[in-house]
Amino acid sequence: MAHKNFYFNPETLSISKEDTNSIEKFAKKILLRLVGSFIIGVSLFLLASYTNIVQTPQEKALTQENELLRGEYEAINQRFYQAEKVIDDIQKRDDNIYRAIFGAEPIPKAMRIAGVGGTKRFKNLKGKQFPIIMKNTLTRLDKLTEKIYVQTKSYAEVIDLVKDKQKMLTSIPAIQPVKTSDLLHVPYGYGPRIDPIYKTPTFHHGMDFSAPIGTPIYATGDGTVVKIGNENRGFGKYIKIKHGFGYKTVYANLSKINVRTWQKIKRGEVIGLVGNTGKSVGSHLHYEVHVKGKDVNPINYFFNDLSPQEYDVLIEQSMRSGQAMD
Repeated sequence: MAHKNFYFNPETLSISKEDTNSIEKFAKKILLRLVGSFIIGVSLFLLASYTNIVQTPQEKALTQENELLRGEYEAINQRFYQAEKVIDDIQKRDDNIYRAIFGAEPIPKAMRIAGVGGTKRFKNLKGKQFPIIMKNTLTRLDKLTEKIYVQTKSYAEVIDLVKDKQKMLTSIPAIQPVKTSDLLHVPYGYGPRIDPIYKTPTFHHGMDFSAPIGTPIYATGDGTVVKIGNENRGFGKYIKIKHGFGYKTVYANLSKINVRTWQKIKRGEVIGLVGNTGKSVGSHLHYEVHVKGKDVNPINYFFNDLSPQEYDVLIEQSMRSGQAMD
């Protein structure tokens, strides 16, 4: 038999029997509401945490710090870009202007990027403590530092060239070895010509200045006499002068040599006389200019003697000469 409870009802001033079924239903309803509210609360908390809607003070501080660092990194990245553009422009000017003025070879690309390489020195720095963004930044800094170092060395070399500018300007061949007033006719030019003896096509490695025997021959730049000789064929009596800065000149088919080996000479100094020695078919001076071991057209090295108009005429006339004199 179920146990029954009684209670006093103050409204009716009577004793009533308690309905246990309704109390159990009410308790269950309250419990379900509590459980549902708990589940909903937990779900909302997890959702808020996932979407960063709700953050702890520490999380907010870290988020703000990350945003600040992101902004700083973007600013640093922009400054890197600007610095790289500046150094690239300096390198182009260095190779194409500064070094070219003094006849210096451009710095090879391989040398400019030597020592610049990847992230190998950061390979042991792994994990969250050293993120990839830091590796990339340090690698970029390494590359820029190396470029600046190479450029600094290049400018040191250019400064030395500037200091030697006056010496270089007096050393480069810059005048005709025979005065225009002494010439019998237009010089025979550099390039493909007809051999005067064998009448076969050949390459003429210098210019022939036709002039009377005994006509003075002038050194075309400051330098040192490195060789004098006398060949029965070929050059006949000849002089070779080293001017420095990669330049050498040759004076051949002379009648007389006025200098000795290792003698220092100045531009405009008489070093010999025109002759008809060696493989020659008339009195003349065979003159060659060599730059860094290769013969070049001497006509490009008369700029101290000729006006632009005279230079143009000389080029045109020398190119018409079909036969050399040696």
